[in-house]
Parts: sequence; structure tokens; C-alpha cells
Amino acid sequence: MSNALHAIVVIPTYNERDNIKSLLSAIFDLKMGWHVLVVDDTSPDGTADVVKSLQLRYVNQLHLLSRPEKEGLGRAYLAGFTWTLAYDYDYICSMDADFSHAPADLFRLLTMCAKHNLDIIIGSRYIADGHVVNWPYDRILLSRLANWIARCITNLPVKDATAGFICYRRALLEDILLQRIASVGYSFQIEMKFWAHHQGAKLVELPITFTNRVRGISKMDLKIAGESFFRLFQMRWRSWIKKR
Repeated sequence: MSNALHAIVVIPTYNERDNIKSLLSAIFDLKMGWHVLVVDDTSPDGTADVVKSLQLRYVNQLHLLSRPEKEGLGRAYLAGFTWTLAYDYDYICSMDADFSHAPADLFRLLTMCAKHNLDIIIGSRYIADGHVVNWPYDRILLSRLANWIARCITNLPVKDATAGFICYRRALLEDILLQRIASVGYSFQIEMKFWAHHQGAKLVELPITFTNRVRGISKMDLKIAGESFFRLFQMRWRSWIKKR
């Protein structure tokens, strides 16, 4: 199925040397024929070097986009998505590099997207049968609060507005990028869903189990959270301007 779909998985990385080899092995061991693009922001720990060594094993399936500096999750994803749209991939998936998203769930996202002819499928923690594993209680509370605020400001009809495990149909991704995404940090995930909804796409959520990273350090901090909050209001303002 996935060979015919020409699917690719985009994975942004920064200091993920401890995870990337195992993650890529787990994805390719599924033998679904999809490609992977790692977008690395010049990780000091040599993440890109690990990917380069694995390209000898996964010839023409594993791709690397090395960026000159760390500019944030949003910029990394935009660079990766722009790269994929230069090729003939039908579906583009996004996922984290730290095993918080189970590689096996890629099959579920792609199958549902293709079978039901949908534009976007969101791997969701906060719908029925979705779960969060090994997150401390205060982190779960903060995440749920952030999602509630995001929904209130943007009117997004989803439970997990900040989710990063997503499958996009190519045509929708092209339309979203035309909106000139402004987010640099984690608000990128909300903004992508916001403009998809604004374009008339139906946002469909699929329950997943999200597992806290075992190795490596989370990139979330107060500066990123503050930028994300500001971007929510900016999104609504820009959408209001477009309607006028």
C-alpha cells in the first residue's frame, strides 16, 4: 500500500543521537516502503553523522537535510515540508525523534488517511482511547491547559491542538504553506491545524499512546511557551484580515 502512496516521514532533530538510530531502524523494520527525511539543526552531539552512516544501509530511502543553525521546530518542519514537496510524495507525515510517537502507528495514520480519502489525520492523546504514559502530573495538566487555551482562541474543533504526530495529504500541505506560517516554536503545530481548518479541511483525530522520552532532553522552555501563546492571537488576527 505505502509504496503506491509514496509516503515520507519528516523528523526534526536537535541532539537526538541517543534516539535516532533506534527510531529509524524501527520505522524501516516495518517494511512499508516509505521514505524518511531527517531535518537536523546542526546538532552538537553528531546526530547528523549517525544519519549519514545509516544512509549507506537505507539507500534512497533515508534522506538528510542539514540546516546551518537551530531556529526552532517550526522552521525545521517548514524546511522539511518544502523539501518533500519538490518530490512526488502523496502523503507527508510528521513525528518526534524521541519515541514519544510509536513508529507502528505510522501505518494507522497512513491507512486511515488513504482509505477514507482524508486531508489530515492527527495522532491524538486526548480523545477516547488516547493515552499519555510516564508524563508527570504537572506536565499533563500544563498540556491540557495549553490545548484548552488554544481551542478557545482559535476555535479549532480538535482535542489535541498541539499534537505533532500527523499525516498530511500533499495538496493540503501545499495550500497550508501558501499561508506563510509564522510560528517558530511549538505553536507551529497549532498554526498548521488552524490554517488547514481555515482552508476547509476536516480535522480527524486518531487515538494514540504518547510516551514520555526515555533518553535526551526536552526542548520546551518558557521562551518557547511564550512565543506560542503570542502566535495564537496573531493567527486569529491574520485570519480576520483575510476575511475582510
